[in-house]
Amino acid sequence: METLDKTKWDVVIVGTGLQQSLLALALSRSGKKILHIDENKYYGGAEAALALQEAEEWAQHVDTGSATFSNAAVTTPELSQSGSGQSLASARAYSIEFSPQLLYARSSLLQYLVSSKVYRQLEFLAVGSFWVYSKDTSDAGDASSPSTAEQSSRLGQLLKVPSGREDVFQDQVLDFKAKRALMKFLRFIAEYEEHTEEWEEHKENPFSVFLTEKFRVPAALQAPLLALTLSPSGTAETSTTYALPRVARHLRSIGVFGPGFGAVQAKWGGMSEVVQVACRSCAVGGGVYVLGKGLSNPGVSASEDSDMVTLRLKDGETISTKWVVEEGNEVSSGPSQLCRSITVVSSPLAQLLPPLAEEAPSPASAVVVFPSGSLPLRPEDAKEHGAELPPVHILVFSSDTGECPAGQSILYASTSLPGDRGFQLLSMAVDALLSSVKESPSPAALWSLRYEHGSDSSDDTVSQPPNHVLRFARPSLDLAFDDSALDRVKDVWQRIVGAGTDEFLVFEDREPVGDEDE
Repeated sequence: METLDKTKWDVVIVGTGLQQSLLALALSRSGKKILHIDENKYYGGAEAALALQEAEEWAQHVDTGSATFSNAAVTTPELSQSGSGQSLASARAYSIEFSPQLLYARSSLLQYLVSSKVYRQLEFLAVGSFWVYSKDTSDAGDASSPSTAEQSSRLGQLLKVPSGREDVFQDQVLDFKAKRALMKFLRFIAEYEEHTEEWEEHKENPFSVFLTEKFRVPAALQAPLLALTLSPSGTAETSTTYALPRVARHLRSIGVFGPGFGAVQAKWGGMSEVVQVACRSCAVGGGVYVLGKGLSNPGVSASEDSDMVTLRLKDGETISTKWVVEEGNEVSSGPSQLCRSITVVSSPLAQLLPPLAEEAPSPASAVVVFPSGSLPLRPEDAKEHGAELPPVHILVFSSDTGECPAGQSILYASTSLPGDRGFQLLSMAVDALLSSVKESPSPAALWSLRYEHGSDSSDDTVSQPPNHVLRFARPSLDLAFDDSALDRVKDVWQRIVGAGTDEFLVFEDREPVGDEDE
C-alpha cells in the first residue's frame, strides 16, 4: 500500500506492544478491516527485543523519542580478546529484551495461546532455580555452619531457594526447627484463601512480620520466601496481602509442565516473540501493518460520519476509522518506574542452572534476588530510604534462550531505586553475582546497557478519551506477567465486536488437518 491517505478502517490499533498485539490476535478472525501502525521501525513497543547494534542505536535516541524509556547509556568494557568467550559475537547473534518477564504455568496467557492455536509457533523453555544473595554464607537460621562441600554447592554467597517440600526435607543445612516452620507455612499457603482468619489481621503488616509471628520462620529464612514474591519494594513495604498470592502462584505452578519448575519463557525474545506471533496471525486474517507510521498529537478529531473518527498521522496523512485503540497515560498496577541494566557476560554461568529434577527439561534461565539490605548502604541513601534499599532482581538467561551465542549469558537486572543511585546498585549486584561464581577464567561483562523504564509519577488527571477511542493502561513492570492485562484486552475486544460473539481468543484451526490415511 503506497499511501494510507483518505482510507477507511473498522479498527486502527496504535502501537505493537503486547496488549495491542493480543487485541490484534483477538480480532484476527472478526472479519473487520484492521490497520495496525507503530511509529517505531520494529515490533513490540516496550516488549521489543533488538539485536546489539539496534539496541545501541535505540539508546542514542531514546531520550528524545520515548515517553517510556529514558537515561539510556551503553558501556563496552576494555577486555583482552584472548581466551574463549572473551569477546562479543556478531550483533545479530543477540536478541536483547527491554522488558523481560517470567510466565508462570498457571497464567491465563498460556491458556489463550493454546485456545487461539498460536502456541504452535512458539517454543517455551523452563525457568530454573531461584537464588538469594547472602552477605554471610554461614548464616542459615538456627543451622550449624555448613561444611566446605555444602558451601560450594551453595555458590558461596548465593543460596538456592527450596522449590517445594521435597527440597526442604533434603536440605542438609536447615535444622529440624527451621524445617518444621517452613513446612507449616507451605501447608498453609497451599489453601490460604480458605483460611482468611489466619492472616486477615496481618494483611497490611509486612510479610516478614507475619512469617515471624504466625509461623516462627527464622529471619534468615524469610529472604527466600520474599524472593518468590518478586516484590520491587523493600522488606518493610512488602505487605502480607501482596505477598501471599504471589508465593502461592509460584508454588502452585511448579510441576504443571514438568518436575522442578513453575515458570517458562518464549525462546528467541520472550514476550517479543508472543507479539510477533500475534501480529502475524492478524496479518494472515487480512490486517494491514505499517511500521514507522505514528499518530499526531492531538491526532483524533470528529468525522463527518458520526460513527467514525478522523486520525491525522505524523506525515500529514489522514484516515478514518470506527474505532482507534492506543496506549494512554494511566499506570497499571505494580511499580511505576524501574532502573534496568542488561549485561552480556563471557560465561554460560552454568552453576546457576543446575538440573531441576530427574526427567525435567534443562533450565534456560534462573532468577537471582538481592534482598533489601544485602548490598552496602550509603548514608545519603539511608536518609532517604530508611534502613534498607529496595531489592535487586537479576534474570540470568543462557544461550539456550536464543538471545546470546553459546558460551555466554545475559543478565537482566532491575531495581525500583531511581536515577544514578539505582544504576550504582545494579552495578554492585551484577559484580557480586559474577564474583560469586567460581569459574576459570572468571566471568566478565562484555557489553552493558542501562536505562530507566517508566515514570516516577502517574498522571492524576487522565482525560476521558473521545467516543470511539479506547485506551490501554501502560503495561505492568512486574517481573512476572500480570494476567490483568488480558482482562483489559478482553474489555476492549468486547467493545469493538459487541455482544453475542464467540469466546475470547478461542479459534478453530485455519487449515484442516489431513486425513489419517494421508
